[in-house]
Amino acid sequence: MNARQQHIMQVVNQHRRVSVTTLAQQCGVSEVTIRQDLNRLEQRSYLKRIHGYAVAIESDDLDARMMSNFAQKQKLAQYAASLVEDGETIFIESGSSNALLARYLAERKHITLITVSSYIAHLLRPTPCEVILLGGMYQKESETVVGPLTRLCIQQLHFSKAFIGIDGFSVESGFTGRDMMRADVVNTLLAKGAQNIVLTDSSKFGHITPNVLGPLDSFSRVITDDKLPAHYGQALEAQGIQVDRVGE
Repeated sequence: MNARQQHIMQVVNQHRRVSVTTLAQQCGVSEVTIRQDLNRLEQRSYLKRIHGYAVAIESDDLDARMMSNFAQKQKLAQYAASLVEDGETIFIESGSSNALLARYLAERKHITLITVSSYIAHLLRPTPCEVILLGGMYQKESETVVGPLTRLCIQQLHFSKAFIGIDGFSVESGFTGRDMMRADVVNTLLAKGAQNIVLTDSSKFGHITPNVLGPLDSFSRVITDDKLPAHYGQALEAQGIQVDRVGE
């Protein structure tokens, strides 16, 4: 993804729906060039094109999101699972990469897994893993719980690692999320002071979504793929965050 395409993604994720004409004006190129960029971005499942507009992909459906970059997400999840020791109690927030991580970990009998995701809890039903599913207000599409009760539950629990999903990252804004209530859950997790680990493929970098997750120094590690642009990795490492790039 070149610099112009990164700018397009930032604008589209910020405004959710942007015309080709507007993007051409902002980028200082022709509409033909913008359409070519949008075609490439749509082919890589970064956005949708609808009648002269670029539209952000907003689905929270985990079965659908799981299919995007599935092979890479599997590698990330396997790597993340290797960092968890037998006997640990860990928190897995939500998202497709985290769901895959939970499934790999669940084969271990001595892991206790805490989650806000009913999707993850259901996925682990046939496994020997002990699962603690928190309560709260149920978001049906994302199959996760949020709100004051969820926050209270998190505050009463102890865990050594928390694996967190994100929707965007930029050098200026840090990590961000699309949903305000889910961002509140993440920020409650961060306040616990465990080892907070972002698990995400590199497609989220360069996106800006509305809700800040942080501060940045509350994260200890980022696990992503080796397509991560170098300047994002350097910005994270400058903040003392370990960056693990998982290759093909």
